[in-house]
Amino acid sequence: MNFSPIIIGTMRWGIWGAQHSVKEVQKLIETSLNENLSTFDHADIYGDYTTEKLFGDAFSEMSLKREEVQFISKCGIQMPCSNRNYTVKSYNYSQKHIIKSVDQSLENLKTDYLDVLLLHRPSPLINPVEIAESFEFLRETKKVRHFGVSNFSSSQFDLVNEAFPIITNQVEISLNQTRSFFDGTLDQLMLKNLQPMAWSVMGNYFKEESGENKRIKKVLHELCKKYSAEENQILLAFILKHPSRILPVVGTSSVGNIAKFRESLSIKLETEDWFRLLEAKSGIEIK
Repeated sequence: MNFSPIIIGTMRWGIWGAQHSVKEVQKLIETSLNENLSTFDHADIYGDYTTEKLFGDAFSEMSLKREEVQFISKCGIQMPCSNRNYTVKSYNYSQKHIIKSVDQSLENLKTDYLDVLLLHRPSPLINPVEIAESFEFLRETKKVRHFGVSNFSSSQFDLVNEAFPIITNQVEISLNQTRSFFDGTLDQLMLKNLQPMAWSVMGNYFKEESGENKRIKKVLHELCKKYSAEENQILLAFILKHPSRILPVVGTSSVGNIAKFRESLSIKLETEDWFRLLEAKSGIEIK
């Protein structure tokens, strides 16, 4: 599976964020492709189940070849909202629900297939046999080409992977959230020669004024000068340096940020600078 080195996240393009029009979404798609960023990350629930359709409406009006882009989507969360009459937020990984969710995503995105389907979050009721049967059906009917999970622990990943081969685990990774560097999640994927995906790659750095972020800001200020880069570019370069070949999902809804994130690929943080950032995050010397 060939993903672009940075994945464009669409979660905040619709009513959960920027509330973009079809024309504005088309500009984001066009800008992404001009930067050779051709992989787009979706989920059925984004925008209270509306953002996939917004994207599909925009993409379908553009003169673009479907085979030159990659669509990722997720399913499994049942979220009560004005567009769904669920009584409680829950997870549903029954074969019926997975297939129905995929069919709806295909209709919304106006495409015949998904490049990747991810199980959005692990459920304590997950049945790997039923998952495997669902995935096999979707593969045989050519509705989905590849499969993965999101936010799964290493053991949960193995539970699904033993029943049906999957290609990735999309987990939260940022300078603020480094858990996967140490809990075996990335080690597992490296052993299997699989690339992880990372969401919330900016962490809470631009949202919260905390002691942690004050320490990080001090180091970032110096590194921005050293590498002639902006803070968000250094934060992304921190993730990109990891040898697991992390594929970051950038959740920007700004055309201007897309080129900046693309430029991050050329920033090669020195090892000592990487550890300076890690030390700033924890506030203590590396053991």
